[in-house]
Amino acid sequence: MTTLDEIDHLLQQEAAALQVRVSCLQSNHEGALVDAIQAAWGSHSGLLINAGAYTHTSVAIRDAIAAVAIPTVEVHLSNIYRREEFRHHSYIAPVAIGQISGFGAESYRLGLHALIRHLRSLENT
Repeated sequence: MTTLDEIDHLLQQEAAALQVRVSCLQSNHEGALVDAIQAAWGSHSGLLINAGAYTHTSVAIRDAIAAVAIPTVEVHLSNIYRREEFRHHSYIAPVAIGQISGFGAESYRLGLHALIRHLRSLENT
């Protein structure tokens, strides 16, 4: 099993290869995640988020993402659609540019690449 530190390291390596910066945050507290999303406005170009179980329950995280209007990619280690029925609903998906799930730690790398590709396409328009 891949650890969170290993995922953070993977993202830092990918960011360097893509010539971008990433900052990683983990919290089990919904309010801390909302605060971090709100603080990203004006200082971050995109969000890559795995909200864990909050994906299926948190209107607050969904509203924070919608409010900052920063392109967001939702990621999950597991395929949430192969899990329990209640995990099939995401409050985040409707306010995200996309969702990647089911590829383990690779979901984060794929999500980062998708987010950077999207941001760069906006620069070229």
